[in-house]
Amino acid sequence: MTTPADIERYRGFLQEEIDGVHIYETLADLEEDKDLKSVYEQLAVAEQRHVELWQRQLEQANVDVMPGRPSRRARILMWFARRLGTNAVFPIIQRFETSAGGMYIGEPVAEAAGLPADEMSHARVFGALAGTPAASGSMIGRVELRHPSLGGGNTLRASVLGANDGLVSNLALVMGVAGAAPGQATVMLVGIAGLLAGAFSMALGEWISVTSSREAAEAQIAVEREEIALDPESERQELALIYRAKGLPEAEAESLATHLMSDPEAALDTLVREELGLVPGELGSPWTAAIASFVLFSTGAVLPVLPFLFSDNAVAIVSSAVLSALGLFLLGAGITLLTGRSAWYSGGRQVLLGAGAAVITFGVGTLIGNLAGI
Repeated sequence: MTTPADIERYRGFLQEEIDGVHIYETLADLEEDKDLKSVYEQLAVAEQRHVELWQRQLEQANVDVMPGRPSRRARILMWFARRLGTNAVFPIIQRFETSAGGMYIGEPVAEAAGLPADEMSHARVFGALAGTPAASGSMIGRVELRHPSLGGGNTLRASVLGANDGLVSNLALVMGVAGAAPGQATVMLVGIAGLLAGAFSMALGEWISVTSSREAAEAQIAVEREEIALDPESERQELALIYRAKGLPEAEAESLATHLMSDPEAALDTLVREELGLVPGELGSPWTAAIASFVLFSTGAVLPVLPFLFSDNAVAIVSSAVLSALGLFLLGAGITLLTGRSAWYSGGRQVLLGAGAAVITFGVGTLIGNLAGI
């Protein structure tokens, strides 16, 4: 039997789907590109099917279903879309679609009708749409090429940050201990312990991060493989919609999707790349990430310690500060390969921030050393 709680839940689902129809119909009305307009219209049709499902459920429970109207939230959102452009509301709509898929998980009626998969498919299609400005004109011509891409700099960025973490943290640690003047052996012991502790911590963190990301990606790929086996036609239609969202004419998108789906492995590789943004063969090695993180952190962290191998007086402290400042400057200058800022500005800023941390810890160490009589 349908309980009052079921009825209330079905009413909420119905309102969400009515909002979806309103949003996609409005986007279709605003869109000048005929291919994108057609994509929005198909999404609106899918949402309308969901509306009809919940209407039937309420009618079977003897609940009068009056013609619904969009919620205030949906009407306000589309008001902004009409005045500020669809780009302004794309991120919000994408979140709506993503949350809608989760909303139906565990709901027997929705799962029997395939609504969770439908909504997640809509979210992925809309993700492809959100990556393309919604304005008239050639889809390919909309991409602005004059800005340098930062995506290829992830390795450099990670290298600079890893070495910087090691350098700043161990510089502050070594200077804090040196301020108390406990002797060369103690400063060396603390510096090396700090280097190893930080490096192992960073390596373990990277290993866990990459392993978790890899396992999550593999689980998503397994789900996609299962969807291709169970419902290849839906996957073909989804792939065609994604290609149309990227700018291909309808006939070409349909032909390309059909061709790709003829080979399940090729289809899986393509769908994983297009829908999930994953490259199956490039998920990353947790051990490589861990070792790289350990080495990078250690490279930075060893600089403040080196001078204390040869001296335990003020010369070692000054030498450590100078060597660390040089390392900080080079790291700051290195990141300008991505930012395009002045190497002198970025390097100098890095030195000032690192020096500030070292001065504070040296002062605290001196104070504690005097109070403790070290």
